[in-house]
Amino acid sequence: MEKIVVKKKENNKRIDRFLRSKLDLSRNVIQHYIKDAHILVNSETTKANYKIKSEDIITIDPPEPKKINLAPENIPLDIIYEDDDVAVVNKPEGMVVHPGAGNPTHTMVNALLYHLEDLNAIKGEIRPGIVHRIDKETSGLLMVAKNDLAVESLSKQLQEKTVKRTYIALVEGVITHNKGKINAPIGRHKTRRQQMAVVENGKPAVTHFTVMKRYEAHTLIECQLETGRTHQIRVHLDYIGHPLVGDSKYGRRKTDTTHGQYLHAKSLGFIHPKTKEALFFESPLPPYFNNKLNELE
Repeated sequence: MEKIVVKKKENNKRIDRFLRSKLDLSRNVIQHYIKDAHILVNSETTKANYKIKSEDIITIDPPEPKKINLAPENIPLDIIYEDDDVAVVNKPEGMVVHPGAGNPTHTMVNALLYHLEDLNAIKGEIRPGIVHRIDKETSGLLMVAKNDLAVESLSKQLQEKTVKRTYIALVEGVITHNKGKINAPIGRHKTRRQQMAVVENGKPAVTHFTVMKRYEAHTLIECQLETGRTHQIRVHLDYIGHPLVGDSKYGRRKTDTTHGQYLHAKSLGFIHPKTKEALFFESPLPPYFNNKLNELE
């Protein structure tokens, strides 16, 4: 356990920012400690936005580190970029990103633990280094943080909406206008708890799209995410009456579910956590997606 007494000159600072400058921990970890009562102020629980006061006594009692109870698995993985801090993976359609109910093994995390020897981010969690995710049936680019510095930086970039992400989507029906912006809050569906939906008290969600090509009964579009809500593109496109082709959860009953939803994370851009260099990556459409487009021709 560690104790810190707030000095007069440190008065009125946010506790998470203050402790970030004092401890060898990321702000993300500090916020988790505060939430789980491993950080107290004057023996009382607090919040991450609490403004510290002179003579406050802050106690830090970190939890016992847990071992990641995951087995590295030699699963083929298309790592298109890697350095000491970050990696970028081109995830295939059909691969689950991290373990969960019904998917304890054979996930991208299991593969990462095998392929990346120095994956040290978020020790003790079942999602080491995963700062954002894409669905099992979605293919394309995903960034992975390899250490705590990278977790904090990439998470902050996502929160500040500076990460550039574009997706290619094939939707049901013909969209007549060339560009669109869907600004509709997303939250848990009121009755179908496994699904998300546009709901009045949901979290803000914004998706931009541009029509790339029109077919007889389908449209190929490029989507840009301004926010990153769970199932955002799937929910938003269903909301405007043009669900993704192949989406068994949000799409139409009579749809091609051979490969799940036709959604591909085409490009990804972010600032490197350490060098501050702007990085940008692109991934071509996978064969199954191109085959579908050829079929529609």
